[in-house]
Amino acid sequence: TQSSKGLCFAGTHGKTTTSSMAAHIFHESPIGCNAFLGGILRNYNSNLILSEQSPFTVIEADEYDRSFHWLHPYMAVVTATDPDHLDIYGTEEAYLESFAHFTSLIQPGGCLIMKKGMRLVPNVKEGVKIYTYSARDGGDFHAGNIRIGDGTIVFDFVTPEGVFADIELGVPVEINIENAVAAMAIAWLNAVSGDDLRRAMASFKGAKRRFEFWVRRPDRVMIDDYAHHPDELKASIRSVKALYPGRRLSVIFQPHLYSRTRDFAPQFAEALSLADEVFLLDIYPARELPIPGVTSKLIFDKITCRNKELCLREKLLERIKECNFDILLTMGAGDKIIGSADVCFVFVFKGDRWLVEVGDRNSRIEPRVGVPCPERHIERHALQLGSGDSVVGGLMVIARGSADLCAVETFVEHSQLYAEAEYSFP
Repeated sequence: TQSSKGLCFAGTHGKTTTSSMAAHIFHESPIGCNAFLGGILRNYNSNLILSEQSPFTVIEADEYDRSFHWLHPYMAVVTATDPDHLDIYGTEEAYLESFAHFTSLIQPGGCLIMKKGMRLVPNVKEGVKIYTYSARDGGDFHAGNIRIGDGTIVFDFVTPEGVFADIELGVPVEINIENAVAAMAIAWLNAVSGDDLRRAMASFKGAKRRFEFWVRRPDRVMIDDYAHHPDELKASIRSVKALYPGRRLSVIFQPHLYSRTRDFAPQFAEALSLADEVFLLDIYPARELPIPGVTSKLIFDKITCRNKELCLREKLLERIKECNFDILLTMGAGDKIIGSADVCFVFVFKGDRWLVEVGDRNSRIEPRVGVPCPERHIERHALQLGSGDSVVGGLMVIARGSADLCAVETFVEHSQLYAEAEYSFP
């Protein structure tokens, strides 16, 4: 940020998706950008974007251990300041003060774009403008005429100088309206055109583990999300319920850090109680040693939904097979849940119907449900050469029966062959 115009995105949550959206917008425009992000962008299969011409660098600014104080932003976005990392900061006041110091690092001539209604009191230098944004609550930048339905989200982007109509989200979940407004705000302030904004938002595929669809079928949906703070859990669960109203939502959550569990157990329980069914795993310790008396049961005892269960990680696969889920949302920042090839979803195509099977790679598994299939189906897989199987993380997809693999575009990431695979049905 000392040798380029740093566009820095900070906040308790939302910073990975918002910075990823901004990087994609700039990259797809004639302005371009460099970017160093906290998640792998599915559009580029990387968290790094390079440009020899652009003066801009998009950066995810992490508040953990005050590391974002090393930056010198030209412009900055602050998405949220809900207290977190109290093992580092001790109090909410100290956490907010750290963000205030971050705003003081913005260079004169730049600006701060902050979510409307935050408790943050910015401490910007003279010559730094301050803008506010929101999804529905007004501000200098916000969304208007929001339309949600049929698996799409479309809205109008309202700026201080006009309105850009019909912005469609490539990742249509409600929480992304707010993220998109912030990303487009910083792009608009740097002369990205309305047409470029509209085109980039529609083509944005999201970051891995940020509301990432692993299974998306009429009868069964599986979504993985990195949410590990109570407010993130609440936003993700509400987004799923808005996207699939009236459907049964099962949530698997692995708490991240003993200290965070200790500090926010009631808030975690309140968020998880929004689900219809909860499977709660043991705490993922990450960098921490156990804290006496701190276990997942602190959260579990306060969850109020009717169906809840403490589940050992090694028993999780069996419980998934037994519960016959409708909508499954896995959340957490640890090794959690379905992150190995222990579990697979097998799609067997027969005539004009496909069958979903759930099991582990070595078990004998039987079809669970049959529904009509479309004429064409496009899915991203990791492919194993010489095999009919496809594995991505813990997701295995096997196409057999009447489905034909008719188009594959391949790329390599971390020594693994990936592909966009298109199936047709005779």
